[in-house]
Amino acid sequence: MKVTILRHTPDPEGAVALAARLCYAEELPEDLAERLTPEATARLIERLRALGHESPFEHATFSFSISRVSRALTHQLVRHRLASYSQRSQRYVSEEAFEYVTPPKVERSPEAARIYHEAVEASRRAYASLIRVGVTREDARYLLPNACHSAIIVTMNARSLINFFRLRCCGRAQWEIRALAYRMLREACRVAPVLFNDCGPTCATQGYCPEGNMSCGRLERTRKAGVSLNGPEDCR
Repeated sequence: MKVTILRHTPDPEGAVALAARLCYAEELPEDLAERLTPEATARLIERLRALGHESPFEHATFSFSISRVSRALTHQLVRHRLASYSQRSQRYVSEEAFEYVTPPKVERSPEAARIYHEAVEASRRAYASLIRVGVTREDARYLLPNACHSAIIVTMNARSLINFFRLRCCGRAQWEIRALAYRMLREACRVAPVLFNDCGPTCATQGYCPEGNMSCGRLERTRKAGVSLNGPEDCR
């Protein structure tokens, strides 16, 4: 898996703070911007987060390049609707030499790994055979497994990203998209640490679990043990 930020709003934290200030100011935005110091920006963002006033976060956007992930993952990713996506097309790009993702639980079992890899290789051979006899890529792709590598560019605003991290950093998220979420979070923190320094699953960042009876139980176990979750990294 490879994850990088391609583009982002210049000074994303300043953009969020300026949008929030404008809601309650008579001045023009450009005049407000001159008075927003880094310290004032950080304090305002923390206050917005504490109040749950997240609409100003929508003014900062981030575009991620994501590759060497499975089609199973991208099918989950595009369910996050407040985002823009551009994915490598299996209609037009040849997949005769496709690489693929192997789940860790499969890899740990020699017998399971053998069955898995044989099935994938059979799909690869069948796909190539269809192409050789004149079947178009858009029809031959029906044989491709969900494990097949894909590449996608996703653009989200900061508010959507925070929601994404709440849902997909959770211990109940599927392993591959959870790994993606943490890599995206690390990238986001690198360029906007104030915006994202308290992001992750709600059990780690807000002290409660929204999953109800479907909870993984981690929060309850830590409470019974007399310890606390210190941050989202504890829930990986």
